[in-house]
Amino acid sequence: MDYKKTNAPTNTVTRDIMNLCEGTGNIYESIAIIGKRANQISVDIKQELSKKLQEFASSTDNLDEVFENREQIEISRYYEKLPKPSLIATQEFIEGKVYYRTPSQENAAEE
Repeated sequence: MDYKKTNAPTNTVTRDIMNLCEGTGNIYESIAIIGKRANQISVDIKQELSKKLQEFASSTDNLDEVFENREQIEISRYYEKLPKPSLIATQEFIEGKVYYRTPSQENAAEE
């Protein structure tokens, strides 16, 4: 998913708890789902950022010289301005874009 095109807010927004638990019927289950999705998003963004920053990695390990690469700084600033993974995950959950399943309910339905 392209996290750059999300309509999630960049700052904290107060949410109605009852709206979050509509899909699952349990606020704690909803928060667990959002937390797991936020971890997935965080890992994806971190991998993407490190892949882009690898292009600028110098082959020499010199502590005396510090190179200031303007493109590297711009990429880092861009990723800092993205919404936090928890806000993106919450927005996806509210919009119904997160797939989740409950194994205990699936096992009960099979029996």
